[in-house]
Amino acid sequence: MTRQRTSRRRERTTSTRGGLLRGAVVLVVAGVTVAVMLAFLTPAQGSELVPSLSPSPSSATSTDHSGAAATSGTTDAGAPTGAAASGDASASGSTREGTLQPRTPTASSTPSASASPTVPDPVLGPQAAFFEDFTTPAASGGQFGAKYANAWQAYDEGTSDKYYSGALISAHDGVMDVAMNGTQGAAGVFGPPATAWAQTGGTFSIRMKVEGGRGNGTAVMLWPTSNDASEGELDYPEGGFSGKPDVFHHSMVPGHADKAYRILTDASWKDWHTYTTVWVPGKSVSYFLDGVLLETVTESVPTTPHRYTFQIGNTGKPGHVLIDWVSIQP
Repeated sequence: MTRQRTSRRRERTTSTRGGLLRGAVVLVVAGVTVAVMLAFLTPAQGSELVPSLSPSPSSATSTDHSGAAATSGTTDAGAPTGAAASGDASASGSTREGTLQPRTPTASSTPSASASPTVPDPVLGPQAAFFEDFTTPAASGGQFGAKYANAWQAYDEGTSDKYYSGALISAHDGVMDVAMNGTQGAAGVFGPPATAWAQTGGTFSIRMKVEGGRGNGTAVMLWPTSNDASEGELDYPEGGFSGKPDVFHHSMVPGHADKAYRILTDASWKDWHTYTTVWVPGKSVSYFLDGVLLETVTESVPTTPHRYTFQIGNTGKPGHVLIDWVSIQP
């Protein structure tokens, strides 16, 4: 497992295995011999999450997603890139090849409001296109899904023999509580049935923290409604709970959808943070931590409908993912 530096940076990552190759190329030009020493270093790959089937809605307005996972025949690329089942290895050791051009981050390693652009506060309450702050108590075992039917669309129970949201999710003390037990995971989509599965652009914010769960991880993501990974995947926050919550902005280059650039943060899963993704279709994606810009990406920007979802793995120690609120603005 590779130890991450604490400074935030944009990291080129690769999914191919390799080692250290050193060679010499001798060029003869006009009688002049030039020795060019080349050194290539490819980091070792950490464990990756096994792809999982993802529900595919029959229509944007349907409330019945039963059987979708079994019939879709596709994999949710949010799973391979997430730390949800590979746990801490994904945050600290795994690497993937980036196909975007590297750039210098726009904020310092410790973001400050005076040093970096800020995003307006997320729209909360009735004024938001979608907002949920989980103030109505609801027990696990199915009560949460019933009470929050207009805010949360769970993946079918047993999807990929991994996700059992009904058994794990409750609401109390103004938070959505996703319990982790090491054997069951949870996954679903934020928003009402009519729009949750098809969002094209907007501002997506979630305030959350994690208690315990070492060896597990999560990926909050914008994932294509079509389940076609080549349409783009935006993962933030993502990582193993022993590491940091980072950004994984995926390539839309044909054949490279599983490759991403990683934007590191200095945040801790253990603390309350607001993670915001501002997506302008075909133009840019800006990632904010607590209202402060981390970076704006202008390559591999999706243009098709996506859903705002998360996946939590079925490994690791017991713990809780606590979500204070979720806001979506067009």
